[in-house]
Amino acid sequence: MPAAPVRLRPNLIDHFYRGGRRIADLRGVVTTSPRQPEEWIAATVSRDGHATLGLSSTEDGAVLRDLVAADPVGWTGTPGAWPGDTGLLLKLLDAGQRLPVHVHPDRAFAARHLDCPYGKTEAWLVLDAEPGAAVHLGWDRDVDPADVVRARDEQDGAWMLERMHRLPVRRGDAVLVPAGTPHAIGAGVFVAEAQEPTDFSILLEWSVTTSTREESHLGLGFDLAMQALQHHATTADRLASVATWTDLDGPTRPLTSLLPAEADPFFRLDLATDDAGLDAGFAALVVLDGTGELVGDHGSTSLRRGDVLAVPAAAGDWTVAGDVRVLVARPGVSRG
Repeated sequence: MPAAPVRLRPNLIDHFYRGGRRIADLRGVVTTSPRQPEEWIAATVSRDGHATLGLSSTEDGAVLRDLVAADPVGWTGTPGAWPGDTGLLLKLLDAGQRLPVHVHPDRAFAARHLDCPYGKTEAWLVLDAEPGAAVHLGWDRDVDPADVVRARDEQDGAWMLERMHRLPVRRGDAVLVPAGTPHAIGAGVFVAEAQEPTDFSILLEWSVTTSTREESHLGLGFDLAMQALQHHATTADRLASVATWTDLDGPTRPLTSLLPAEADPFFRLDLATDDAGLDAGFAALVVLDGTGELVGDHGSTSLRRGDVLAVPAAAGDWTVAGDVRVLVARPGVSRG
């Protein structure tokens, strides 16, 4: 009998910024602090600097990383780069405040300096946004590296934001954030975030959080860490190429891609509705609305709003059935 999908326990984690209410509402749980703005979904990597914080567990208490490490081919179809590697991390992120301006390294930088084949390209799918909410992405002009260093050292977030594109967002907006691009999610924005499976963040601005300068450069020192940051402008055409919109509540195809094609080498994010068919492979699922079933050679697994599941490759091909909308995250077509 093929392996069945597994349900995952709620996995809200404490962080250096505020938020989490809308994650708790979706998942039917209660937050235990005002700083639980993220749930890590099907996570087999932990927070940077922590051995286990962030790791996902099944409903019966098994650590997903251990399950994948014990049977990597069964779970992912490939041996993986390290024990437990799935090529993917999915998060729910509910920003109760503006996030700090920060940047992530690309794969080349991570391979050279962090001993990791993955950087942290990511993408946001907006599930909800308060009126007037926005995200900040990329410089709107070329910036002098020395000026960025000054703003960082003086914690002049206003200087940074004044030189970044501000993008108002609404439900259904999706934005790819290429590694090296400075960015910040604004207060009142609730997203599903697909990303490479790391926790590599370099903070240019930490004073709006509980983090510190020494926790902001991945242990590399800022002289080296700042080499991960791009200093040239992101053009309007470039912004348009990394953004798309989908009506998450209206009629859609059974399987609708939610991200620009440029994301495909890193991860894929789809909206699955009744009669959506997916090929065998590792996937992380969040049921956004409704009730239904996931049907395959393994049998059927019930789905309802707020459920979170991990699907192993060994489950084979599968289909979504019912009046249900499911967010499906899968590794990219070119893993690290």
